[in-house]
Amino acid sequence: MNNDFELARTRDFSALINDSFQFIKLNFKPLLRGFFTFCGFFVLASAATTAVYLLQINDWMQSAQEGQYGNSLDMITKMKQFGLVAVVMFLFNVLTYSAVTVYVLVYIILYKEKGKVPPSNEEIWGYFKYYFFKVFGAVLLNGLLCGIASIFCLVPGIWLFPILALTFPVMIMENARYGYAFNQGFNLIKGNWWTTFGALFIMMLIAGISAGVISLPGTLWNQFALLLHWPGGNIAAILSALLSHLALVLYILPLVTLALCYFSLNEAKEGTGLMERINKLGEENNDNNLPAEEY
Repeated sequence: MNNDFELARTRDFSALINDSFQFIKLNFKPLLRGFFTFCGFFVLASAATTAVYLLQINDWMQSAQEGQYGNSLDMITKMKQFGLVAVVMFLFNVLTYSAVTVYVLVYIILYKEKGKVPPSNEEIWGYFKYYFFKVFGAVLLNGLLCGIASIFCLVPGIWLFPILALTFPVMIMENARYGYAFNQGFNLIKGNWWTTFGALFIMMLIAGISAGVISLPGTLWNQFALLLHWPGGNIAAILSALLSHLALVLYILPLVTLALCYFSLNEAKEGTGLMERINKLGEENNDNNLPAEEY
């Protein structure tokens, strides 16, 4: 493990991108192992509900094409079932996103506190269960705020995106409530909106395109099977849901970038990382295995 990697330091746009890849390279195995340990259940549950959702769409469209809905009552019953599955799918997707967010940020803060050593599952679990529902609530609130802002105009929603994203590392790194984290997001990003937005956008774009490539075969198979009445449409729907959710592992990348953005902005405002290095330097100078001087 390269102990020269510093989390708490200021970074420009290129450093945020490069150091995100560098951190993942240094922590690839423990990060990946912990992802499936703490997020695996949510990923599989979300994939299962999405598969049921896609299967219902397939069944609905096939039945409509074959004229099986003879009366409006059948259609209303089907729509109620479809709506229920959609709500359950949405809930599990939010739970999954919350789990991935908490896991990555908890891993990073423990990595920092332990002196650049990967944390154990037991250490992660203590933080994970403490922050999970707090972050879950924050995800819902942030989504609602972005949605409301985007209704009036797309620009306010885009402007809020990096500010609201910072609420997650603030809540975990500073053990803060949502209200404080919300205000702190505005304070931290002053004068650095473009750098933060640009770094997060690029990393999310990379993760999104990569995830799309992974899930593309199943998605295309499902669409062609539905439109051209190919066999195996249900299998394709299940495969599409599974691949798209396994690809969520790629979203570790923008979350690492988000954490580095937080450390960079916090360092620029507070200089906490510099003080930590000064204190550590003093400790290292004192801990030289020499006998204490006597006067």
